[in-house]
Amino acid sequence: MTETSEDFLGATRGSYDAIAEEYAARYPSSLLHPLDRSLVTAFAELARGGAPVADLGSGPGGVTALLHELGVPAFGVDLSPEMVALAREAHPQLRFHTGSMTSLDLPSASLGGILALYSTIHVPDAHLPRAFAEFHRTLRPGAPVLLAFQTRHPGEPVPRLHLSERFAHEITLDYYWRTADQVIALLAEAGLALIATVRREPMGEETRARTFILARRP
Repeated sequence: MTETSEDFLGATRGSYDAIAEEYAARYPSSLLHPLDRSLVTAFAELARGGAPVADLGSGPGGVTALLHELGVPAFGVDLSPEMVALAREAHPQLRFHTGSMTSLDLPSASLGGILALYSTIHVPDAHLPRAFAEFHRTLRPGAPVLLAFQTRHPGEPVPRLHLSERFAHEITLDYYWRTADQVIALLAEAGLALIATVRREPMGEETRARTFILARRP
């Protein structure tokens, strides 16, 4: 049976609503390494130009706040209303709203950049081209996009993890692991041009390498 958008969107939304408070307390920001922060800083330099920047999958809002500190007019979009509420509480000076990267409620060619750190990991392979098409549609010509995701191990037979419990809450959450080449090919199909790829090895409790891909709309 083919999974519909509402299947995975509803499951992901409900899962993060359930764990929002615990997740925000443990991970106020997804930038755990100085290299991660430096790449977001480089993205911010490229995105400066006055047009707003969307942080897709903004969670508790820590990265959106960093972009603001770096002088970027950023706002956050998250699938989970509970996450959005926590982000608004933590960063009342910034704008956060609910939405899905597969169908952005934004005008075409309106964004000066898109940041999606560890948020595409919950989008099934069949729906990722739709998300990247939305990136292309909403970005201004020349605007950058920065992705980050946990990397698929070479030869991994099942590049998917399903969690039914986290922080003592029942959830239904899927994680999809991908290689850099897979994501670069999908970005190219959506009309987004590669600028750079960075791979960071695991640190601390991490079990997978992190891949960062910087691209732009030509």
